Amino acid sequence: MSSLRSVLVVLLSGSGLLSLPAMAASADRTQPLTLESDKPCTVNLARQVSQCSGNVVITQGTLVLRAEQIELRESREGHPSATASGSTAKPAQYRQKRDGSDETVEGSATRIDYDGKAGTLRFVGQAVVRRLRGTTVADEITGGEIVWDNVAEQISVSGGAASAGNPGGRVRAVIQPRATVPAAPQVPLPLKTGPSGADRP
Repeated sequence: MSSLRSVLVVLLSGSGLLSLPAMAASADRTQPLTLESDKPCTVNLARQVSQCSGNVVITQGTLVLRAEQIELRESREGHPSATASGSTAKPAQYRQKRDGSDETVEGSATRIDYDGKAGTLRFVGQAVVRRLRGTTVADEITGGEIVWDNVAEQISVSGGAASAGNPGGRVRAVIQPRATVPAAPQVPLPLKTGPSGADRP
């Protein structure tokens, strides 16, 4: 049997069930949300829960979320949350452009959790978060768990289990300095000359 390709151009967004993280471009929240998966999705409107599996891809404006399985929920108070699950071989992936710049934030982990009430995005298990300027990686953070707090605009990172690439399970961050505007070269002032052509001090 050929794989089934499901597409939901979110009728769910009308119910408020799907509202994805705003780590970056705020205009993304006003864009239509599209969800695709290889397997059928289940939508429980009574419980306000949607579950999709099989190469799931969610796009909304500049935001792209990829995972083997994604569960989207909304609390009775209207707060959205989501869990995107991947694996060590194929981690869940997140990418979104930042407001007012050419910067893009991308991250990957075996699990990505979004808490709309707390305003946090949590990357758990072999977590990597990068900030790109154009196509160049400006900053990169790796650890066992990385949490982006959208309210406080800060990132916290903790170490993880030891691995072949990181025997000590240590946190690693590489942060590039921001480009500075070079100072204008100093041009020497011209000497004033007298009527005879002799230089005057």
